[in-house]
Amino acid sequence: MSDETQSIHDFDLELICEYYAALERQGPGSPEITIKALSFIDNLNDKSFIADIGCGSGGQTMVLARHTPGNITGIDLFPTFIDLFNRNAQKLSIQNRVQGHVGSMNNLPFQKEEFDLIWSEGAIYNIGFEEGLTKWRQFLKKDGYIAVSEASWFTNERPAEIDTFWMDAYPGIDTIPNKVTQMQNSGYIPIATFVLPENCWTEHFYPPQVKAQKVFLERNRGNKAAEGFIANQRHETQLYDKYKQYYGYVFYIGKKL
Repeated sequence: MSDETQSIHDFDLELICEYYAALERQGPGSPEITIKALSFIDNLNDKSFIADIGCGSGGQTMVLARHTPGNITGIDLFPTFIDLFNRNAQKLSIQNRVQGHVGSMNNLPFQKEEFDLIWSEGAIYNIGFEEGLTKWRQFLKKDGYIAVSEASWFTNERPAEIDTFWMDAYPGIDTIPNKVTQMQNSGYIPIATFVLPENCWTEHFYPPQVKAQKVFLERNRGNKAAEGFIANQRHETQLYDKYKQYYGYVFYIGKKL
C-alpha cells in the first residue's frame, strides 16, 4: 500500500496528537455550528454541569463556555490537548468553571446523573456512536441532553473509492436515519439533527492544516511515518473535495428518556 493510501490506523497516536495540537479544532465544525447546536438545549443555567467528551484542545468548549453560564468539564485521552485546553480557559479567565482532565471516554470518572448536558464534537467515533450514547446515558440527569457530531452518509449508495476509505477509517459510519434510530434505541428522544455546512470543512478544518502540515514536516524532517501521515491527510482532503455530496458531519441532539 502506498503512503498516499495508508490507513489512518497505521499511524502512531502520539504522532497524530502532535499534528492536531497545532490546530484550534481537531475536527470539522465552527463556532456558529456549536452555537446552533446549543440553541436546541433547554434550561441551562449557572448551576448546570456540562461534560465535553473527547474535547481536544477545547476549541468548541470555549465557545460553549461563552454562551452558557454552566460549569464545564473537558475530558481527553491526551495530556497535550488538556494542557492546551486549560491554558485556553485561563486566557479567557474562565478557569473557575471550565477545567480539562486527562481521561478515557471508555472509563469516565463521573457520577451517575451528574450532568445536564454531554457534548462531543467529532469524537464519539472513538468509542462508537451507539456504544457511546448508551454508556454515557447513565451520567445524564433526568431530562438531560446529549449533543454529538458524527461522520454520516448522506446517500444510501456511493462510489466504491469513498466507501472503501470510510469503511476502513470508521466502519461505524452510517446514514442519518440509521443514526437517529440508534439514538432512539439508546434511550433518547431525538430533538434535532442537522448537517454541518461545507464551510466547516473548507474554511475551518482543512485550510488551517496547510500551514500546520508545513511546520509538522519541517519539525519531523526525514521521518517517513510523519511524511506518510501528511500524505494521508492530504488524500483525505482530496477525497472530500471529490465526494462531499455523499458524506459529511451531522449533529445529533437527544434528550434522555
